Amino acid sequence: MAALPFAWAIASYGGSVALLVAAGGALAAGIWASGVMERATGAKDPGKIVIDEVAGQWLTLVPVAPDPLLYLIGFLLFRIADIVKPWPASWCDRNLSGGVGVMLDDIAAGAYAAVALYLIAEILL
Repeated sequence: MAALPFAWAIASYGGSVALLVAAGGALAAGIWASGVMERATGAKDPGKIVIDEVAGQWLTLVPVAPDPLLYLIGFLLFRIADIVKPWPASWCDRNLSGGVGVMLDDIAAGAYAAVALYLIAEILL
């Protein structure tokens, strides 16, 4: 949920392209940082790592303009996709390790949620 105000600010000032670039930056930084954290703790995908959720949430919101209802729907869609982990998110979660594994399952979930959010926005608007 903490990612939403930042997404709103980024998208308000730079549009969807800026939010996509920010999500890509979070992905790159997250691969590095979560890999470091996994090596330091010896744990797979430690709960203290949240940059993966930030990147996935921002990716989810890329196809829509800042709007309270759409951002709430996007938040819920991402949480559902992150929990259910439809393929390939489930494959990434099980088979990839290190920072790439931590990040890519949330990116896949974010991509599914983004498509669903886009379709919902088209129906609502």
